Amino acid sequence: MDPTSPAPQPAAPSITDALNSADRISLADLPKILIDQLQSWLELAVRMLPNLVVALLLFVLAWFVARGAASLARRTLDRLSHNVEVNRLLEVVTRVSLTALGLFAALSVLNLDGVVTSLLAGVGVIGLALGFAFQDIAANFMSGVIMAISRPFKVGDLMKTGDFFGTVEGINLRTTLLRTPTGELVLIPNQQVYNNPLTNFTETDHRRVDLPVGVAYCDDLRGVKATVEQTLRGLSMADADRPVEVLYEGFGDSSINFQARFWIRARTQHDFLAARSEAIMSIKEALDAEGYTIPFPIRTLDFGAGVVGGERLDEVIDLRRQGGNGTAASSAARVSDAGSPST
Repeated sequence: MDPTSPAPQPAAPSITDALNSADRISLADLPKILIDQLQSWLELAVRMLPNLVVALLLFVLAWFVARGAASLARRTLDRLSHNVEVNRLLEVVTRVSLTALGLFAALSVLNLDGVVTSLLAGVGVIGLALGFAFQDIAANFMSGVIMAISRPFKVGDLMKTGDFFGTVEGINLRTTLLRTPTGELVLIPNQQVYNNPLTNFTETDHRRVDLPVGVAYCDDLRGVKATVEQTLRGLSMADADRPVEVLYEGFGDSSINFQARFWIRARTQHDFLAARSEAIMSIKEALDAEGYTIPFPIRTLDFGAGVVGGERLDEVIDLRRQGGNGTAASSAARVSDAGSPST
């Protein structure tokens, strides 16, 4: 060591060292220790001043970038989705995320990496706990976000999902509001709407009306078909550009059944119901005018199963009309004979 160089000064004792060795110092040394500690903090602040300025500028820059990105996200989402709640939520998420990244970067510049690690670990633990506790709510929320972006339906559409049918009155973060034809308001969780098959009747204005009809076995089936086809073509609500169909399906208990099909342009459920009602009345009138029959359900009761000891109903009725009781007496005798033991 160069003998001319000044000897190194001993490090100033810290407050912690002073407290640990409080039994070896006097109260007169405390002011000097406090002054030395404040001086060391001041020197540290002066050395960290450039980093502090850089960290502050970085955070302010991140804040402005977050505001600009959130504004851009809002304008983009407003074009893609009409769900205001989801759009505003994604806007807030964008702004908060970028601001948090700027804060973490500023802390890293100040050599506070331990604080950043602790914050990230805390956020991860809290997110995991909330995910398990509110997994159904989270699933409904994510389903709402996906549907808001993909837009399988919109407010005012007529749709069916699961066992529910009606007009969409609202779509929020957790539920879809459906107004049934009978007036009830149904709140369906978005997860259920997203996971189940969905039929949107408003996506196209073309709908087909299917009517099950039956005619008597004695009727001319080809004549019935021609009559019904002509009737369907003459309906005011029928789409002339689409074909009508009359297709026989099978032999019923009291009639031969067929399907009458025709297309209409219907934007609402009332249009569909009105077209179906008009078709039913017109088909009935046309078949009556041509002498064809739409039969009532018929049941034939056969009392003539002679193999089991039955009697024909027409014979019983004739005998009763004649006032005779011979049949009843003979039946009673036959039952008595059947019940007596053989010798």
